[in-house]
Amino acid sequence: MRLTLIQVPYDSGHFGARMGRGPLHLIEQGLAATLERAGHEVEVVPVRLEGFLTEVTSAPLLHRQVAEKASRAREAGRLPVVLSGNCNAAAVGSLAGLGPTGVVWMDAHGDLNTPDTSPSGFLDGMAISVAMGTAWPTLTAKLPGFHPLDPRNVVHVGARDFDPPELEVIESKGITRVPVEGLDGLEAALADLATRVDQAYIHMDLDVLDPAELRANVYATPDGLTLAQMEEVVRATGRHLKIAAAGITAYDPDQDPEGKGVRAAERLLEALAGNLQLPAQMEAAERVIREDRDVLRKLAE
Repeated sequence: MRLTLIQVPYDSGHFGARMGRGPLHLIEQGLAATLERAGHEVEVVPVRLEGFLTEVTSAPLLHRQVAEKASRAREAGRLPVVLSGNCNAAAVGSLAGLGPTGVVWMDAHGDLNTPDTSPSGFLDGMAISVAMGTAWPTLTAKLPGFHPLDPRNVVHVGARDFDPPELEVIESKGITRVPVEGLDGLEAALADLATRVDQAYIHMDLDVLDPAELRANVYATPDGLTLAQMEEVVRATGRHLKIAAAGITAYDPDQDPEGKGVRAAERLLEALAGNLQLPAQMEAAERVIREDRDVLRKLAE
């Protein structure tokens, strides 16, 4: 697999702090090197900002840099995976320029607030709303290639900590929710999504995991997914849709003294690789069969 890891070490506009430390830590602890030893071609592309920035002023700058680097990776035939402190930088930037796209969103939280409904004002709790164009539309108005995400093309997996207005958005906008206890409905949800789009961005906020598996950040919530279940969500997505981009977000190494987060990221990326390699192998096999048929046809003539 040819992989571009886009490193976005920011949390609420702060470099290398809290969840912004995660993208730095993953690379420092050998994530790219481990993938290379497994036979993958990996490049790490950093995103950096300059000057004093607030959360709101940093967001569009991060979106633009991620969009540019993700687009460049796709043009080179590489899979862009954004390692980001916050969800909105990974998702909004990755989606820009993709055209009609499905989103498989793994997260403990809804990320469906707006400035009017958020009890905290935390911009990252509005990530899907920003992508849908229902929150902070001025942030995305000048982002090249940005088109509001169709909420019907969102499959929200594993969330269990919602603010009441977020549940209303799910109901009114037609977002598909697959709860932890309802994972047997995932295949049907993905099959339905595949009737509208042929590609997906897969979002992996590590706090979707149960804290017994990994305490990813201060927002960790009990009764989450296992790592094996996250891997299966990735594999199931690949069975139904082409994975065009991915994000691994919201990992704070200070909350993970046992260092489980690096291994979790490795396993999730290996699950992605398996999905990407299989279609390539099938295409190669089909090409060989076509060539053999052409040879046989010419001999028969």
